[in-house]
Amino acid sequence: MLSSSSEPPVLELDLPDPEQDDISTMEFLARLEEAWAVCDKFDLQTEIWRGRILKAVRDREKRGGEGRGAGFLQWLREREISKTRAYGLIQLAESAEQMLEDGVLEPTSVNQFSKRAFMETSLAEPEVQLMISEAANEGQEITRKQVRRLSDEFMAATSPLLPEEIRERTQQNLLPPKVVAPLVKELAKLPELQQDDLRKVLRDEPELDRIKDVTHTARWITKATESGESVRAFQQGELDLEKAMQEAQRLDALGLLADAVGQAHALESAVLKLHTSWRRLGGLQERLWVESGSSTPYLRDVLSALQSLSGPTMRISLGELAGGKRVRLQLVEESPDQLEPPTL
Repeated sequence: MLSSSSEPPVLELDLPDPEQDDISTMEFLARLEEAWAVCDKFDLQTEIWRGRILKAVRDREKRGGEGRGAGFLQWLREREISKTRAYGLIQLAESAEQMLEDGVLEPTSVNQFSKRAFMETSLAEPEVQLMISEAANEGQEITRKQVRRLSDEFMAATSPLLPEEIRERTQQNLLPPKVVAPLVKELAKLPELQQDDLRKVLRDEPELDRIKDVTHTARWITKATESGESVRAFQQGELDLEKAMQEAQRLDALGLLADAVGQAHALESAVLKLHTSWRRLGGLQERLWVESGSSTPYLRDVLSALQSLSGPTMRISLGELAGGKRVRLQLVEESPDQLEPPTL
C-alpha cells in the first residue's frame, strides 16, 4: 500500500519571473518544465489516493442486498464523477498496489513517475512494468515517452501476431519498433484468417515499406468492416463486403473503399439525426401555431420562417460556402410494407 506522508503539501513553486530580462528563453522554459513535473507528481499521488477511496466505496457496495451498487453510483453523482473516470482511477490504484505488493516497485519510486507515465506503465505488459520499475528504483525519472518506447520495443520483438522473420529483424535492430508496433495493434483487430493472409505477405517481404503497406491495409480492413456492419444500405440485398474488399485490394483501392463505407455510415447517422430534429421541430412549430393567434404577429412571422425547415420539403441555404445556393431536401416517411425506399 502507498504510504502517506505527514509533511504538509508544498504549495509554493519556484517559478521564473516573466518580466526578468537576464534569463534566457531556454532557461525560462526549463524551469517551467521542472515546475510542471512537480504538479504531475502531485496529480499522480492524488489520482492513486482517489482510486483507493473509490475502490473502498465500490467494494463496500458489493456486499449483498437489494439495490446493490446504487450507493456507489449516488456517491459518484454527488461528486460529479463519471463511471468511466471512476473505474479508470480504481484501475490505476489497483495497478499501483499490485506493483508495490509484488515488490516490483519501491514505494518511494512512485515519485519518479509523471502522472501520464505511471498510467501508461499500469497498462503495459508485466515485462515492461518490470523494466520501468527497475529504472525508477534506480532513481531515473520516468516519462510517458520512455514507457511507450519500451512497450513498442517489447511488442515488436515478442508478439506472436508477427511472423518470425519480422520479430528477428526487429531484435537485430534492422526494423524500428515504432513502425512494427502499430502493425501489431492493427493485426490484433482482424480475424485469424485475415491475419494469416497479411502474415504471408510479410514473410515474403519483411521490409520496412511492406510493413507500412500492411499496416495501412489492416487499418482499412478494420475501418471498412466496422463501418460496414452499421450501414443500413448494405442490408437491402445480398452483399459480400469481404469479397468486395478483396477486389478493391487487388485494384489498390482498399483505402478508397474504406473511406466510402465510412462516409456512408456517417451520412446515414446524419440523416437519422436530421429526421429526429425535423420531427421535433415540426411538433414544436405546430403546437406554437395553435397557441398563437392574430394578436401575436411577430410570433407568427417566426413560425412561418420555421415552416421552411419543419415542412415535408426543407430549403436550407449553404451561405457563402456555396455561392449563396440553397439545398432542397424532401423527407417522406413510408410504412415498412412500401417497396419504394424513402426519398431524401
